[in-house]
Amino acid sequence: MVQRKPTQYSDALLEVIRREHPDLLTPALEAAYREVPRHSFLPDAGMQEAYEDKAIPIKRDSDGSVLSSCSQPSMIALMLRQLDLREGDNVLEIGAGTGYNAALMQHVVGERGNVTTIELDKEIAQQAAMNLQRVRLGAVVSVVNADGALGYAPRASYDRIIATVAMWDIPPGWERQLKPDGVLVAPVWLESMQVSAAFRLDDDGRLYSDTNLPCGFVPLRGIAAGPNVMRRVSSSTLNLAAYGVKHLDSAAVHLLLSDQPEETLLSPSLTLTEFWQGFLPYLTLNIPEGCVFALYTVSEGTQAYGLSGSGFALIARGSACFVPYDASGQTLSFASADAFMALNDTLLAWDQAGRPDVSRLRLRLMPKTLNSALTPQPNYAVYSRLYHDVHVWLDL
Repeated sequence: MVQRKPTQYSDALLEVIRREHPDLLTPALEAAYREVPRHSFLPDAGMQEAYEDKAIPIKRDSDGSVLSSCSQPSMIALMLRQLDLREGDNVLEIGAGTGYNAALMQHVVGERGNVTTIELDKEIAQQAAMNLQRVRLGAVVSVVNADGALGYAPRASYDRIIATVAMWDIPPGWERQLKPDGVLVAPVWLESMQVSAAFRLDDDGRLYSDTNLPCGFVPLRGIAAGPNVMRRVSSSTLNLAAYGVKHLDSAAVHLLLSDQPEETLLSPSLTLTEFWQGFLPYLTLNIPEGCVFALYTVSEGTQAYGLSGSGFALIARGSACFVPYDASGQTLSFASADAFMALNDTLLAWDQAGRPDVSRLRLRLMPKTLNSALTPQPNYAVYSRLYHDVHVWLDL
């Protein structure tokens, strides 16, 4: 068998990214992907796996949950386009992981630029430093073992700040360390989904993002970590992720899902992209009263309550509707049809509104001192977080 060269693997990866996102890669980004060998940051992975367009876990908790991973290459590219890196930029990254993302950024900002990456986990920080040394960037990229919520004042202020962990809120230290014309990119939890938001300071000095992309990152750990949004249903392999997970009784959900489900079909039926990029952001801001909207995953290679893989669910009192991503609108309804009917009504409302997608989603962070809570209204939500009230709406 002829051994493929690393450049052939990187070329194949770039072709996958271009096929899925034709206008994503700038010349500078493409050059970075060609020059930075991903396999050097994943010494325990084979060459084929290292260059697949998927996230690769590098550390797990005792229960098997992922604590850190090397992010999906196409998602990295999407976020780096949001970050709008320029040659000579001073960049702060929260969440070093393998160090691969920092290496890509250093390649883009060049010799006049600086990249500092912060990692809470000492073992991961040491490995990231070793990986960067392996590609001769150990003396260029600064790896700091600290709590990223504090930022890193010694190298501030920053042209760009990026987090590769899911944030419950944006810490004030990041705002202080960002230049007035800077960009801050971070995955932010909304209801049950995350969006990678590209924040800039508006005229009032508040962080505002009109470019928000659905994503999925491991949660931030440390002093700015948010509450647990994950709930395992009984002793099964079914996990639910929801802002309202605290209102879910795991035993009651187990009993509800123990009934034989009825297969139903949402109308209109949607593809995975239409769900993820269109309907789910709308559902996030228009959850039917008395319901909990959750994402679900079933551990790989297992089934639970007739479910496998991943998708989303609407759970009401005495009723639940689960929608697998790969079933084009086929659902499993448990107990009464109330949850299915509420979900389908919301889907029809989205369809009749012209199917607004995530490009219409807007985020603004308002200081807690302003008491910015609003009367509930369609297509608008306010999440009270540690440092800000997070205003989220669809600009229709």
